[in-house]
Amino acid sequence: MAYDLEEQEQLDELKAWWKLHGNLVMGVLTAVLLTYAGFQGWKIYQHKQSVEASALYEAMTQLETKDVKAIRSAATRLMDNYASTPYAARAALLVAKANYAAGDPKSAQAQIEWVMGHAKEDSLRAIAQLQLAALQFDGKQFDAALKTLGEKHDTGFDGLFLDLKGDVLEANGKKTEARAAYAEALTHLSANGRYRHYTERKLDALGS
Repeated sequence: MAYDLEEQEQLDELKAWWKLHGNLVMGVLTAVLLTYAGFQGWKIYQHKQSVEASALYEAMTQLETKDVKAIRSAATRLMDNYASTPYAARAALLVAKANYAAGDPKSAQAQIEWVMGHAKEDSLRAIAQLQLAALQFDGKQFDAALKTLGEKHDTGFDGLFLDLKGDVLEANGKKTEARAAYAEALTHLSANGRYRHYTERKLDALGS
């Protein structure tokens, strides 16, 4: 096929440009394709991880509460191999509950702290925070419990945080501060919620 003079000049310019920049263009194109392929591969891997973790967590929830060994084994597998999924944090909370019931609060606390550091959901971190504060309260570590309760958390849990704060303050002999915490808790607790009744009773017990 014959080219006229103008077409031949354009073709020569294109060949010259490609000679200078062709490697760069191919490099960029290859990088883009590899990035896309990697992203797609990561999405597939994440989905596979989530499906596997979901199945393991579902099986874990079917275990008997007293079967602490099996619960620990399932939780360890989820926490070690599926930490990037939300099921790992849920498993850690379950095994913490089992360990506490089995008389091992130290292990329970370690797992709760793991949730606080790894959970992807604010609500799970808030639950872990409450549980840690409750453990500290049970151990009469009042200052530590108040510090935990004072840390940043999902505001949807403010009522429960303030209620527990009232418990800690009352146990520490600070009844005026406890009364204020309970009163503030009531402003955050649902009027129809089951916890509100307990907070009202505690506030009434302290008197005016």
